[in-house]
Amino acid sequence: MASHLLISTLLFFCLYATCYGKVHFSTLENSLVVTASPKHGDVIKTGQDKITVTWGLNSSFAASTAVAFHEIKVKLCFAPISQKDRAWRKTKDELMKDKTCQFNIVHRPYDPASDKAKVQSFEWLLERNVPTATYFVRAYAFNSEGHEVAYGQTTNAEKKTNLFEIHGISGRHISLDIAAGVFSAFSIVSLFGFFYAEKKKAKQVQNSQS
Repeated sequence: MASHLLISTLLFFCLYATCYGKVHFSTLENSLVVTASPKHGDVIKTGQDKITVTWGLNSSFAASTAVAFHEIKVKLCFAPISQKDRAWRKTKDELMKDKTCQFNIVHRPYDPASDKAKVQSFEWLLERNVPTATYFVRAYAFNSEGHEVAYGQTTNAEKKTNLFEIHGISGRHISLDIAAGVFSAFSIVSLFGFFYAEKKKAKQVQNSQS
């Protein structure tokens, strides 16, 4: 009897994971309106520039649509042109396997007052670990169980509009370049000084022998 109960329990959890553990992007409602400050074709730099993102419920949806919204996560996402031949950025319909949106911009509880205000916003300084690529912004709405139930994005369904470029750091810091330049100059001066001293010493020896 106990073994049957154990098997039934395991089957229940397996079915629960199958039904509720996997969320597919294709099943989500596009009920959020999302905007970002960079315009199509803009180029911005990590560690220097900021972007302002806004999000809110699409006015064509009833306010009751947002009843299930518990949290909002806004993410920076790779555009198709920067995913090509890069499996580690590949888009998957199953969101647990999707690699399109790898950088968190903001994560906060959903504010019901936003249904009245229509929009929320956040200003984000581009983090230095963001690589050079072409991007767009997407927001996900999560329910109380932590599952995605809706989304919105700054681009169209084909992900071809409102794309912007981010230039990441090159890995070299200005202060290091300055230090390297100073060291090189010092080395050259020292080398010339060494040759001058040796030449002067040789001349003095020659004069003393004559």
